[in-house]
Amino acid sequence: MALPVAVSRADNLRGAGYMLVAMAAFTLGDACMKSVSEQMPLFQAVTLRGLLTLPLMVLIGQLTGGLRLRGMAGAWRTVGLRTIGEVGATLSFFYCLVSMPLATLSAILQATPLAVTAGAALFMGERVGWRRSLAIAMGFAGVLIIIRPGPAGVDVTALMALVSVAFVVLRDLCSRRLPVSAPSVTVALVAAVAVTLICAVLSLREPWVPVPPAALPLIGMAAVFVLTGYIFVIRVMRVGEVGFTTPFRYSALVWAIFLGWLIWGDLPDGWELLGAAVVVASGLFTLLREARLKDAGNA
Repeated sequence: MALPVAVSRADNLRGAGYMLVAMAAFTLGDACMKSVSEQMPLFQAVTLRGLLTLPLMVLIGQLTGGLRLRGMAGAWRTVGLRTIGEVGATLSFFYCLVSMPLATLSAILQATPLAVTAGAALFMGERVGWRRSLAIAMGFAGVLIIIRPGPAGVDVTALMALVSVAFVVLRDLCSRRLPVSAPSVTVALVAAVAVTLICAVLSLREPWVPVPPAALPLIGMAAVFVLTGYIFVIRVMRVGEVGFTTPFRYSALVWAIFLGWLIWGDLPDGWELLGAAVVVASGLFTLLREARLKDAGNA
């Protein structure tokens, strides 16, 4: 039975708001870390960001009552898989972030909703008709326009961006499988601990350096932004309809283009803008098609 329209509308609007907050927070945090990586070793900076983020998450969890293990019963396998997705997405993303313009990387990552739809069809048994399948293919063609493989093949950095998309799909599909009883803060804390530990190990490959005075506030802001993003990206996958809330994910591209121009003077070239437009248009068509089919099924 379909949910009442009033409840569904309220949930959709809440989910859209959560998505806008999450995308803004993640993109602002990424800009901070890209700036920091120009001043000190990246994994040292990510580790320090994690050490600042974890106490904040614990504090918020205690204040809101969201830090509890009781509701995690039966969810640990899903949380574990989601954490693998989070770690993999973080490592591959930062690999790209240090050498790729923020807007270009964000444009490639806009294929994530299409990849989530494809992943749901492959691994969760959701039906995807020929129209959405064609849209997914067109979306990935848009990604190829962005990365423009040359005679030597795909650039390693661009390939790692696609790897990051795959890990984000794993994370998001697992978020959709989380039981309602699993607290968002607890799930986010598990992921943050894992990311911090892995980055701390990787940071030992080279000596730590004194933190430049200009980098410290950026790391602090990145910690606040990633905390906000962690919490809201989980909440958005559990509130409202995916077809309604997911288009607001594309707001990250607007933030990335603006911040890339403002901080580094980077602007996407014509091919990158064309590829991004194809990806976004394909994603929007897929989401609208999903919503139409869902409405027809509830009629």
